[in-house]
Amino acid sequence: MKYKRILLKLSGEALMGEKQYGIDPNRLEQYAEEIKSIKDLGVEVAIVIGGGNIFRGVQAEQSGIDRVQGDYMGMLATMINAMALQGALEKAGMYTRLMSGIKIEQVCEMFIRRRAVRHLEKGRIVIFGAGIGNPYFTTDSTASLRAIEIEAEVVLKGTRVDGIYTADPEKDPSATRFSNITFQDVYSKGLNVMDMTAFTLCHENNLPIIVFDMNKPGNLLKLASGESIGTLVH
Repeated sequence: MKYKRILLKLSGEALMGEKQYGIDPNRLEQYAEEIKSIKDLGVEVAIVIGGGNIFRGVQAEQSGIDRVQGDYMGMLATMINAMALQGALEKAGMYTRLMSGIKIEQVCEMFIRRRAVRHLEKGRIVIFGAGIGNPYFTTDSTASLRAIEIEAEVVLKGTRVDGIYTADPEKDPSATRFSNITFQDVYSKGLNVMDMTAFTLCHENNLPIIVFDMNKPGNLLKLASGESIGTLVH
């Protein structure tokens, strides 16, 4: 395996599968199998998952809800997804630990960096829920920060497209894909990889990002093996 320790960032919307909202059990099962394929080969895996299939903090202001209140609602949405993913991973035979940015003592433990690293060293998959515990920060920012804290070698951002394009490939058929691109070029071209806070954290800490299609079976294993999949930001 090319990587010993990775952080996998998944979007909440990806869990909808073919549904309009909520969680598709078939998609959960698929993700669990993909993660198991690299876990069985010795890769230490940490995961951050969004909550967009249930609720987004930015939706709150449109609904007349205070932004801070909405962000906390979004954190709880990520916990629902994290618990669902935890259940799917354990059903597939893996050991997991769910760690939260806010106190939910009956459900999981609070995030403590040394404890998270120790779980990874013991072969457990660590899922980080509830963001970093503060409003105004996205799950992309959470993924970048947690990856730096646990000394992951790369952030793998699983999406429904196979990399970073010059434009939205779902809207512009003439868009072309980058196989690799520098952080500086992403800035200058105004490409939407992550929010600026998350992206800058990775840039300043020399943490590469790979954007890839998580829904294509085998892609995660190919990436962990060192194949050139998706777009590398370095």
